[in-house]
Amino acid sequence: MDLLERRSVLALALIYLFRMLGLFLIMPVISIAADGLTGADAALIGTAIGIYGLTQASLQIPMGMWSDKIGRKRVIIIGLLLFAVGSLICANADDIMVLIIGRAVQGAGAIASTLMALLSDVTREQNRTKAMAIVGVSIGASFMISLVLGPWIFALVGLSGLFYLSFALSLLGIALIIFAVPNIVQHTFRRDTTPSLLALGLVLKDSKLRFLNVSVLLLHASLTALFITIPNLLLKQFDLPLAEHSWLYLGVMGFAFVGMLPLVIIAESKGKMKGVLFVVLILLGASAILLQWATHVWLFSVFLWVYFVGFNALEATLPSLISKLAPVGYRGTAMGVFSTHQFIGSFLGGVGGGWLLQNYSSNGVFWVVGVVFLAWSLVCLAQPAPRQLSSLAFSLPNMTEDEITKLADQLSEIQGVEGMQIFKDEQTAYLKVDKTVLDKETLARLAPQVAL
Repeated sequence: MDLLERRSVLALALIYLFRMLGLFLIMPVISIAADGLTGADAALIGTAIGIYGLTQASLQIPMGMWSDKIGRKRVIIIGLLLFAVGSLICANADDIMVLIIGRAVQGAGAIASTLMALLSDVTREQNRTKAMAIVGVSIGASFMISLVLGPWIFALVGLSGLFYLSFALSLLGIALIIFAVPNIVQHTFRRDTTPSLLALGLVLKDSKLRFLNVSVLLLHASLTALFITIPNLLLKQFDLPLAEHSWLYLGVMGFAFVGMLPLVIIAESKGKMKGVLFVVLILLGASAILLQWATHVWLFSVFLWVYFVGFNALEATLPSLISKLAPVGYRGTAMGVFSTHQFIGSFLGGVGGGWLLQNYSSNGVFWVVGVVFLAWSLVCLAQPAPRQLSSLAFSLPNMTEDEITKLADQLSEIQGVEGMQIFKDEQTAYLKVDKTVLDKETLARLAPQVAL
């Protein structure tokens, strides 16, 4: 990457990080902190935790498409302003319904797909995968940081202070988008990062992608549901002060990151993806059920560690699988549908987890989460093992229609090329390849601009 690309990617990764911190910092404390709000009960607190997912899921793809018309930066700034307004509403809420409204407004700042589209605008094809990986790391880091810092910051400034911090982070994000990211006058439609309505039906009908989409929905539903009850259990059952929850989460998340690495390596490098998915789903289900029987805080921490080993492993491997299994040239649409399911899961987990806690106690939450994962592991067994394919994209030089047709024929005949699409409107070719048998010399001769 050149200097401008590095600066732009870093700025966009930080915007992602700040925005996700604003959403997640309250997760480890809100079930306790919101208990004193007027009208609060477990079901409504769960709704307040998860409602952002509903507005996120509803608006992220429309806002991404809106950015094609009025510009990426404008939509991102509008989204961050909505997030800032929602944060102010939450910071001044003394009623649970006001908190729910504020969280819904926070979620309405749905800029994920627009940020990815802008990332595509400011990076070249050969650097785009690396840029997306950097942004992906920032998204993954946001939740780990939130779990550790949330209780500590809450002890210093309270729930209102957490939301005022979210407000400040959104303004910092606006400053970054204005001053650190270059102005792109001509926005390019890149199907590898931008959702396409034409491909939406194709993606939704794909059974392999549907399994992955439901998997991420269940994953984030479980996370939201569990954190409606875990902070209260640590406080009341194990007498662990809220300010000390940060230390427990720090140890759990740190060791969970180490624990998930072998699973990811086995899945990606050894080609054992299906087996790893099955094991991870078993870990998630068993650990959720076992949490209710922990008699000491250290045992609770061990079971929580097992859950997060599974959570982190699934969170790391599912996007990779989506990229491998997405229809050729439509990775952006597949990722858009995937992240929409992720946000729907957060909403369902918040509402469902709150309802279960109110009507069946924390054991009801643990049992439902555990049984659902164990049942889904059986569905996993029925899935075909995913092939280890990679996506490649490269721009075309100015070519006539006959030259493009000839190139398409030549590319399709290369050993290891499993699928190919050329889109004349964006002058880009997309390939799905098996790198273990790919004839790289022939591909490099036909398309020297491709990054292998």
